[in-house]
Amino acid sequence: MVPKIFLTGATGYIGGDALHALYIAHPEYDYSVLVRNSDKGALVAADYPKIRLVYGDLDSADVLEEEASKADIVLHTADSSDHKDAARAIVKGIAKGHTAEKPGYWIHVSGTGILCWKDQQSKTLGEGPSSTPYDDLEGVTELTNLPDVAWHRDVDKIVLSAGSNATKTAIVCPPTIYGLGRGPGNQTSKQVYWLAKVTLENGYAPRVGKGLTEWDNVHVHDLSQLFVLLTEAAEKSIYGALDPALDKELWGERGYFLTDSGHHVWGEVSQWVADAAFAQGWIKSKVVKQVDIKDPQGLTWGLNSKGHGERARKFLGWEPKGKSLRDEIESIVQGEARALGLGEGGYAAKAKGGK
Repeated sequence: MVPKIFLTGATGYIGGDALHALYIAHPEYDYSVLVRNSDKGALVAADYPKIRLVYGDLDSADVLEEEASKADIVLHTADSSDHKDAARAIVKGIAKGHTAEKPGYWIHVSGTGILCWKDQQSKTLGEGPSSTPYDDLEGVTELTNLPDVAWHRDVDKIVLSAGSNATKTAIVCPPTIYGLGRGPGNQTSKQVYWLAKVTLENGYAPRVGKGLTEWDNVHVHDLSQLFVLLTEAAEKSIYGALDPALDKELWGERGYFLTDSGHHVWGEVSQWVADAAFAQGWIKSKVVKQVDIKDPQGLTWGLNSKGHGERARKFLGWEPKGKSLRDEIESIVQGEARALGLGEGGYAAKAKGGK
């Protein structure tokens, strides 16, 4: 017998890379993945012809409920941190198809935007951290009881309240994610990539306020390895091979995982991007300018999100090994230049050609 896996977000950045890592590690698993339409399904089928495709979206409550009821392990990555109805459908499905004797496992993806709540309340932008970082080991209760005003908290509460002997939940809360994904659809993240895109479009790198805000970060390949480790732990639990004491540390009220492998200051990231864009010839100078940004992706550059993850390291042996964010900046800028259809060499090429 092999576990049945139901995954959402197979053509997304996080879900696509997670599927890649899982399939490489365990091609024997019985996979079903949610796809919105035949075009998305074709992308998945081209790479994974043996995987079962389930057609629907996050508003397809009946589909989500049915698949969650049949799966041993649900890995929910598609807009998982903010779509309440999808979370509720998964809750109903697992409850319908599982018991305390045969529990279902739910690995849910949140995000450390949830840790920005203090700056949001005080309307502080661009300043350095004013409180100590969260931690998911000794301070896990603080993470599972954050203020309701925090981003993603409404969905976190749905997941946490579903935890029981029949529904084993784990919330994975990644910070800034970077690195080229290996999935069949979207292969890039948002925060740093959008910063690079804006830099290339405007000719300068943006900075919110003084640029002193700090976040943690993780390479997408390292994040996917954590999904593999959690899935393997769930498999061991299903077949009675996991120490019950360890089980309590991975699921339910303690099953909240911060996934940092490094940290950054957003003003420094802006300068890294400006330097790389200038060196590659896309912009005329290395200038960084203070801007007023209201888009949520840009707004996070001005808010602090600090938390250290020890739980996965201690109980699962998770060891991040990916390249640092600093070392990925050059390729991020190159990738965004290609996506924008910029010609080879940018301003440098134009200057050389006398145009």
